[in-house]
Amino acid sequence: MAASPEGEGLFVDPEPFSPSIFLDLSPTPRPDGNGEAPASSDDLVLPFISRILMEEDIDDQFFYQFPDHPVLLQAQEPYAQILSDAAAARTNSAASGSGSPATVSPSSSSDPAQLLLSPPYPDAGLHDFTNDHVGTFFLPAQGGGSPEFEQSPAQLRTTTLPAGDGDHAALASVFFKREDADAEMLNKAFLKGMEEAKKFLPTTNSLLIDRGAEEVEEGINGRCRKDRDRLSWDDLEAETCRKSKLMVPEPEETGEMVDEMIVNGLKLCLKEMEALRITMGSEAKKKARKGKGKSAQGRSSSNEAVELSTLLIHCAQAVATDNRRSATELLRQIKQHSSPKGDATQRLAHCFAEGLEARLAGSGSQLYRSLMAERVSVVEYLKAYWLYLAACCFKMTAFRFSNMTILKAIAGRKKVHIVNYGMDYGVQWPSLLYHMANLEGGPPEVRITGIDLPQPGFRPAMRIEETGHRLSNYARQLGVPFKFHGITAKWDTVRVDDLNIDPDEVLIVNSIIQFGNLMDEGVNIDSPSPRDVVLRTIRKMQPDAFILYVMNVSYSAPFFVTRFREALFFYSAMFDMLDATAPRDSHQRFLVEQHLFRQCALSVVACEGMDRVERAETYKQWQVRNHRAGLRQLPLDPDLVKTLRDKVRDQYHKDFVIDTDHNWLLEGWKGRILYAMSTWVADNPVSEL
Repeated sequence: MAASPEGEGLFVDPEPFSPSIFLDLSPTPRPDGNGEAPASSDDLVLPFISRILMEEDIDDQFFYQFPDHPVLLQAQEPYAQILSDAAAARTNSAASGSGSPATVSPSSSSDPAQLLLSPPYPDAGLHDFTNDHVGTFFLPAQGGGSPEFEQSPAQLRTTTLPAGDGDHAALASVFFKREDADAEMLNKAFLKGMEEAKKFLPTTNSLLIDRGAEEVEEGINGRCRKDRDRLSWDDLEAETCRKSKLMVPEPEETGEMVDEMIVNGLKLCLKEMEALRITMGSEAKKKARKGKGKSAQGRSSSNEAVELSTLLIHCAQAVATDNRRSATELLRQIKQHSSPKGDATQRLAHCFAEGLEARLAGSGSQLYRSLMAERVSVVEYLKAYWLYLAACCFKMTAFRFSNMTILKAIAGRKKVHIVNYGMDYGVQWPSLLYHMANLEGGPPEVRITGIDLPQPGFRPAMRIEETGHRLSNYARQLGVPFKFHGITAKWDTVRVDDLNIDPDEVLIVNSIIQFGNLMDEGVNIDSPSPRDVVLRTIRKMQPDAFILYVMNVSYSAPFFVTRFREALFFYSAMFDMLDATAPRDSHQRFLVEQHLFRQCALSVVACEGMDRVERAETYKQWQVRNHRAGLRQLPLDPDLVKTLRDKVRDQYHKDFVIDTDHNWLLEGWKGRILYAMSTWVADNPVSEL
């Protein structure tokens, strides 16, 4: 097979005895017509290099995959000439001595390189067999040869066939005609070497491409037969691409199913609500049929919940004082009564026991990072997300509060600019774009600046870019003028100049829960708090509305036991809420608990310092912080509060709570306030603080 011009460009002034191993790189997708490579090709480079570096037989693969490369042929030519001369001398000697009918084809002497391209045969003697012959002697025959040889089959045959053993015996008589004892000795040496070599080979190697099974069996005459079926070049390229896709997960964010799930999120959420009502109603009827023993069972379950909570607090105190014996014993008791598939208390205890155990072992940071590295498909994530929105009113109420506030602020205006901290796949914005498309007088010009943290990997901005493409496509379908600008950076490093603010636009700053992940003063007392830096930047923006939605829990306490109690009480309410609103055997509920509640709880319980990501504060602490940054709180709209109350009462469980306190809209479960939201503006003209 002739080498491509691209391949030749890699070998300028090659060394004759060391052909470049980079020819072994597997084929990758070719660039587009405009000269730009596909976006996914960048992600294939390092896995390919890693695979090549792990291959121990790279030299053999080079000879196998590129038998007719000009550089290789040039390096082989001196050896081929020596073999050709030796073979011609032996043939002439054998013809004069024994009258053998073998004749040498003229093509063999005129093109010595073709001797190296001929299939190997094990009928050669041990005489004159040196290390230089290994690459040719044991080189497997390829199923797909060079085109020039396919057009001239006669060139592949170097002898006329004598009666007897066929091709093997004929070619062996040309190359290395020796006694039968030599062939037998070679067979035994070859098989012995293979037997010894197999002891050092791994049974499986997923990094190497499967080139087809090779069967070696010993016949009656002591010779070895090898299965010469090999993958053709096209099959090899297809196999390489297939294995590469296994090493590099496909970006599911670009799928049509994901687009549809995000764009039609409100409809999916309403359908999920209806399905949950039916499911939980049927489960309530089943529990009602049990009748007798229900009250006793309820008392037993309540006692177990109290016992597990007490054990968890005692265990946290033992861990805080480094009382390992007591902590280990308490953990053993907790594990006996906890389960990730049990009731709400058992699931809560299992989650917190895992965090306490990791903190006791000093492996909290490693455990948290391993959980964050676990890859869940985007489709599964979104299914679990819609279940959470359908079962729990907190996030959906926050979206409605934010969207209704934005629609009120842009009344009569033609341009709006939304600066959003934390995009979260942009699930909030399709419903807002839909309402804007149906405004009287036509939709305004919408510009969204999404600020998100860089994602790990080679494309840190991939998620936010795909979110922008998705929202742009949906806005185009609705006929809404739309622009999207994504920024991937730490939030405290974003400045006002990065946002291209237009005075003619209505400026909205939006943050849903995300501010709880900003570092606080406890990390570095010598530098300004990132929270205060972000709030001051927002004040300099002079927004028409700053919408803030926070968790009502204090994880900023310096003492571990205090922090543990706060997290335990908060997530006991969250687990109990899901137990009352979603079936226990739901896979989506399990994902919510494992990849949302569990990760956050482990960050609070098992991590310290910079590794502790969750640093939520109560809404009263945020009120003080906002006033200190120069922000002024706006009063709540009574009509908006009434609308949200009615939505929660009509669509969600009766134990959800909607209340107000000092211009904060509060959300809770069974009397415990868990989340809060409010609206803010700059208190006075901008000045350097």
